Amino acid sequence: EVDNMESYDFLLTLAIILLLTKMLGILSEKIYMPQVLGALLAGLLLGPAMFNIVEKTDFMLKISQLGVIMLMFVAGLDTDINEFKKVGFSALVIAMFGVILPLIGGTICYQIFFQDFTNKYNFMKALFIGVVLTATSVSITVETLRELGKLKGRVGTAILGAAIIDDILGIIILTFISSFTNSGISIIDVLRNIVTFFIFILVVGFLMYNIFIKIDMRWANRRRLAIISLVFCIILSYISEKFFGVADITGAYFAGIILCNILNLKDYVLKKLNIMNYMFFSPIFFAMIGIRTDLRGLNTEIIIFSIILLLVAILTKILGCALGARVCKFSKKESVIIGIGMVSRGEVALIVAQKGDSVGLVDSFLFPAIVLVVVVTTLITPILLKIFIEGKMLNINSMKK
Repeated sequence: EVDNMESYDFLLTLAIILLLTKMLGILSEKIYMPQVLGALLAGLLLGPAMFNIVEKTDFMLKISQLGVIMLMFVAGLDTDINEFKKVGFSALVIAMFGVILPLIGGTICYQIFFQDFTNKYNFMKALFIGVVLTATSVSITVETLRELGKLKGRVGTAILGAAIIDDILGIIILTFISSFTNSGISIIDVLRNIVTFFIFILVVGFLMYNIFIKIDMRWANRRRLAIISLVFCIILSYISEKFFGVADITGAYFAGIILCNILNLKDYVLKKLNIMNYMFFSPIFFAMIGIRTDLRGLNTEIIIFSIILLLVAILTKILGCALGARVCKFSKKESVIIGIGMVSRGEVALIVAQKGDSVGLVDSFLFPAIVLVVVVTTLITPILLKIFIEGKMLNINSMKK
């Protein structure tokens, strides 16, 4: 009898989550913030942090996992390879500095704070906090730069290119670290798995590209191509985990990257998938992050750690990316703007944290710290950008060289 009762509760849960995330998403847009923040807040309100209306159930976690895969697939599809070619080398340098500094910063921050240098497993946990900090979400930066009319300049292009590489590097590091969670696996095995995975991706990419390019374009606006693309993404996610021990989101991301080059296909598939994401998967994923964030365990120690982690997150990203930009002959002013443009962590950090949680490398008591980093970096990025671009630094036309 109980089972029968419970089996319908998920419908009400879904309805509540979708309605509240939408309402708060609209509210956060009203104050010029991404809808992600509203959805996170909805999760916090619904979960143990506030009113404890919704619980984590296996069904909700599975939907949330599908949401992550969809988000990563769309991120891959949305990658503009041409943008990337324009600023290839400088973007690579900026991204590398912008990944290495936060990775080291986050790792040291965790290790010093929780003072355990002996246990290998704890070192993995520390590294994972570093990986969370490597993420970059430039959607809010792009919006701000577009609003200020600076998106098409040299700086805007460098930020976009660096963000693409940043995510790819972050995903590779994530793949590497999460592969070690299987006990008894050696570094040689991990390396072999990752190398064979990337060879596999290249072969699949080559085959899929040639198949899709040859498909008669009378098909292009048919739904079957959207479905085939989605199936391709899900299968690649499955193969990644099952056969290579590589994170499913890595498979989804590279599925998107493989298809992002096929233009007449990309726009149509994105349009279809975005509707599904926007209406169903994304709200549930972001709400579930909020629901997982249990503030009941918050003590002074965790609050202090959260604040330190936030400062490390902001400073290492600005310093790292600005340093990379200086190496690539950008002026001081431009370098600082590039650094600030890369600060926002957004959904990418949450996706990585969720992955860490599922493989047991991110403790649930750290979720409040990660959510704080995501929320504050997202809020602070457009404000800092506007101050630096419009304030004392009006002479920005030099960027358009």
